[in-house]
Amino acid sequence: MKLRNLTALAATTALCAPLAFAADMADEMTIVSWGGAYSNSQIKAYSEPYAEKTGVTIINDESSAEAVAKLRAMNEAGNVTWDVVDVVAADAMRLCDEGLAMEIDPDEHLAAAPDGTSAEDDFGDLLVSDCFIPQIVYSTTFGYRTDLVGDTPPSKICDVFDLEAYPGKRALEKRPINNMEWALLCDGVAKEDVYDVLETEEGQEQALAKLDTIKDSVIWWSAGADTPQLLADGEVVMGSTYNGRLFSVIEEQKQPVAMLWDAQVFDLDGWIIPAGLSDERKARALDYIYFATDTQRLADQAKYISYGPARASSAPLVGQHAELGIDMAPHMPTDPNNAQNTFLYNYEFWADYRDDIDAKFQAWLAK
Repeated sequence: MKLRNLTALAATTALCAPLAFAADMADEMTIVSWGGAYSNSQIKAYSEPYAEKTGVTIINDESSAEAVAKLRAMNEAGNVTWDVVDVVAADAMRLCDEGLAMEIDPDEHLAAAPDGTSAEDDFGDLLVSDCFIPQIVYSTTFGYRTDLVGDTPPSKICDVFDLEAYPGKRALEKRPINNMEWALLCDGVAKEDVYDVLETEEGQEQALAKLDTIKDSVIWWSAGADTPQLLADGEVVMGSTYNGRLFSVIEEQKQPVAMLWDAQVFDLDGWIIPAGLSDERKARALDYIYFATDTQRLADQAKYISYGPARASSAPLVGQHAELGIDMAPHMPTDPNNAQNTFLYNYEFWADYRDDIDAKFQAWLAK
């Protein structure tokens, strides 16, 4: 779904946000995200209401998986064409450290909660980088075909590595994050020791050796929509993806798919504003961010996808799915029934080690 043609909207008044941004704002902006059900939830909850209120033309780009590399290239060329970019927290840290994302003052640039609680307190510990505006808590977990796993469905993360009990193709993301952690967990490393092991050469080799045991049975994915499609088509028995994508294929598409919540990896996703924008584009980006991350808007996104809003004040406002009419709370990764054995993603580790381990992982894939 694109918003490129929304310039014809009659509403052209600026938002009534109490911001000290420049009066002149760009009349077009490019918002970069991940595509699929996730981008659709943002379009419905944020972009359509914002475009209707302001008359701005919003161009949607689905390149978030390549955000770091592309922003590095744009910065080097002196031609930054993106205005607001959705990234995971670790990538936001890297972009911030490299000066490729602008710093955000929560209490200046973000709306307070309805009861007057400051944005900084409302987001709390989820403000993990000076450049990052958290939007959702999500998890990467596994879905499996209920009709392809026999009478005993998988219940533990290590069932992914059990080709004898669960023969067939798996779908794994074409990057080291999460795969390396799950591999170590299933090779006997204690949960609390995973990152200490993974920072060593030996630990990295251990993780890759475990992944070697299923490598020939893996279809590697790059876009969040890939695994749901592979599951829907019956091309894989099980596959990793974001919990909201699995919600969509299970509840909206009614496919014979179920969730494997064991060792789901909690993560944060949110916005950055690229450094190097003109004053007019920066003003527009800040105005959009103020609107899109207020208490109500973050709660509204949960009407379309099962990700927990990043603001404390948004959680009580999460209700039913906008179209299905089902209660969304039990579908959140943070629901107690789903969060009995979670794995906590280490943002700092991947901000520090991502480039090096990426290179090693891609070399292993090419073997």
